[in-house]
Formats: sequence, C-alpha cells, structure tokens
Amino acid sequence: MAKRTCLSLVLAAGEGTRMKSARPKVMHEVAGRPMIGHVLAAASAAGSDRLGLVVGPDMREVAEGAEREFRQISVFTQTERLGTAHAVLAARAALERRADDVLVLYGDTPLIRPETLIRIRERLAQGVDLAVLGFRATHPEGYGRLILDREGGLEAICEEGDAGPGERAIDLCNSGVMGFRGALLPGLLDDIGNDNAKKEFYLTDAPALARSKGLSVAIVECAEEEVLGVNSQAELARVEAVHQRRLRRRALEAGVTMIAPETVFLSYDTELGPDVKVEPNVVFGPGVTVRSGATIKAFSHIEAAVIDEGASVGPFARLRPGARIGRQARVGNFVEIKAADIGAGAKINHLSYVGDATVGAEANIGAGTITCNYDGQKKHRTVIGAGAFIGSNAALVAPVTVGEGAYVGSGSVITKDVEPDALALERSEQVARPGWAARWREKFASSGKRNKKI
Repeated sequence: MAKRTCLSLVLAAGEGTRMKSARPKVMHEVAGRPMIGHVLAAASAAGSDRLGLVVGPDMREVAEGAEREFRQISVFTQTERLGTAHAVLAARAALERRADDVLVLYGDTPLIRPETLIRIRERLAQGVDLAVLGFRATHPEGYGRLILDREGGLEAICEEGDAGPGERAIDLCNSGVMGFRGALLPGLLDDIGNDNAKKEFYLTDAPALARSKGLSVAIVECAEEEVLGVNSQAELARVEAVHQRRLRRRALEAGVTMIAPETVFLSYDTELGPDVKVEPNVVFGPGVTVRSGATIKAFSHIEAAVIDEGASVGPFARLRPGARIGRQARVGNFVEIKAADIGAGAKINHLSYVGDATVGAEANIGAGTITCNYDGQKKHRTVIGAGAFIGSNAALVAPVTVGEGAYVGSGSVITKDVEPDALALERSEQVARPGWAARWREKFASSGKRNKKI
C-alpha cells in the first residue's frame, strides 16, 4: 500500500457503569495492559501517523494513562455525551488537519488486530469513501445489522430496535469500527441529525448518509471475537480468555514448550525464547523476558524480570520487578528475588529472600538466607561476590559486602563487610547442660501431669 497518512481516533468517553467499578472502564486490564492501550497499539501498528483519544469529563486517569505510553497522542474531551458522531466531532481540530485515512475505534474492544485495520485502510486506498468493519455473529441479538444492496454494497445500518423480522434474520453485524476518507470529515458528520428517541448523534447514520451523497461505502469483515466489546466484568473475563489463547498460541508457534498451556497466564509483552519450558500454573506479569533454554517450573509468579539462557526458576518462586537471573543460575522453591542481579551459575535453591542485591557468579545462597534491605526508611544494597558461600539461615544486613570466595557461617547475622576468602561467623556460644532434659521430664511425671511432645 502506498504511503498514506492516517489519523486514528479512539472513543473512550463511556462511563462503564455496568462494570460496577470506580475505575474507568477502558483502564481495566487485559493481559496486563489497560484495554485502551491495546487499541491504541493496534492503531499505531496499522500505520497511524497520529493518534487521538476522546474522553469524557473527569476522565484524567484515562488521558494520563494513554499519554504515558503514547507520547504523541492528542486528547479531546466530549463535554456532553450526545452520541458517537458527536464524540468524533469533539476531535474536530484533529479532523481539520487532513489525513488521507481516518479510523474510528473504541477503547473497550481490545482484541482488534492491526492486520484488520490495515485491510480497512487498503479499501480506502482503493477509492472507497467509507469502510465499515462487520462480522458474522453467532448470536446477532443486540447488534446493529448491516443491510446490503443487490450488488453487495452496504446500504445502511439497522439497529436492533428498528429491525423487522427480515433484518433480524441477518447475521452480518456492525462492529462500530469505521474508516473514512479524511477529506470527507468533519463535513459528513456535521450533516448527521439527532431525530431519534435519545436526541443523540449516531455514527451508524454515516453509511446511509454517505450513500445519499453518492459516496461509496464498503464492508470489511473480521472474526467475531476480534470485536468483542467489554461492558461488564463477565465480558472482561471472556476477552481475557481470548487474548490468553492468542498469546499461548504465539508462544507455542515460536518454539516454547508448555506442558499445560491453559494454566499459563501471559502478559501482552511477555517474551519467551525458543526451547523455553514452562510448567503448569505459571503467571507472567508485564515486562518479562525469558531467554532460550530456560525452565520456569510450576506455580511461579514472575513480573518485570529477565531470565537468561539455561536458567531454572521455581517451583513456587516469585521474581519481582528488577530481578535479573543469569545464565544457568538456579532459583528454587519458595525463593523471592527483587531488584537483584543473580550471576551466572549462582544457586539460591530454597526458602530465601534476596532483594536489592548483587549475587556473583557461582555463589551459593543457603536455605533461609535473607538480605535485610530495608531500615524502615530507605532500601540498601547487598553485594555477594563470585563464588561466595552463604550458610543456611544467614541474615545479611545491608549495606554490606561479602567478598569473592568468602564463607558466611550458618545462622550468622552479618552487619560488617566480609573480606574475600574469609570466614564470617556471628553466633552466641553454645551451652550444654547434661541431664537437664531428663530432670525436666521427671518433674512433670512426679506432679502427675502428662508429658506433652512439642
């Protein structure tokens, strides 16, 4: 397709009352990303030069969320909610900066794919003035129907409430997504009236109006699941399930092994390399990269972390933001890592917390070890040198450095730096009292009380 300019307008002014939530509807997440982010990303990937977002009053959270991820976006406010055509005209300033193509999208349809939007743009490039995205509905009740003329062109959109028996039998439905030849706007929308029960201005009137002006109108079809909208928590869960199936399929096609794919939950940006193995019941939060040959064992939870080649994580491990696991390193069961670099070949096999730390290559962290990184006011860093050995149940009170090759004895509380190759011990002297336990039991036996095993 020849290079054409494109403006994509995403409508997100709806209040979403059926979500029963204090959060704006389009800020609810699908695969770790707000719905509005999915739609804007699809528009951007389809070649949009400019992005516009239409929000309602008091929806600054939506605007700020979009602006954080899409810095060039323009935000417009629909001060009164008077219908979809009225919402598009709230962005009049953007429309008057002519674009070859104008796409109108909705912030609550996060499954829309860039490939579909590209097909709409291709129809506009072929000379169509208005392209409507339609789909074949399994159960068309509630949707507007697309009415075709004898040549198969789109004649009008008939809303469910206005449909007779013939129209209700039609399964070709309106998604709401439209593409316009930019030169038509905003003039075409200015001609849309509000002669209806709600006195609102509906974008669905645009095809019939365009036909009356001698303009060409076409349909582009997509799969029904691609334009599923979200108006309730149940619909949000349904959309999440669809998106997870997409992400799992993409991972499997890229060479990832999943023993039970249906139990693995991925984020929109999860990167899994070839020959990564993911066991059941693993959750990936946003910002995770797992490189080739690594293994993620069952019941692990990982977010904003990088896992290098051949590393092993889990089972029951938690990697929090800032965790970096080196090549061939091992993070075992019930281990939590946060903001820490774990060197190549290092081992943290079980029951440990390592936060705000650097662990050198081939170091060994014993069971029950913790880095005491927080003093109640600030976080402090622990550095463990390459080849160091930290005995079980040690507490490293940051800021502290354990040198390369050093040993820390089990049960020690380390508050001072340990030199390389040194042994650090911090223990009270062990005291033994011969016969004490027997005398204790005899005391209880003579008083008639039954000895309890503890």
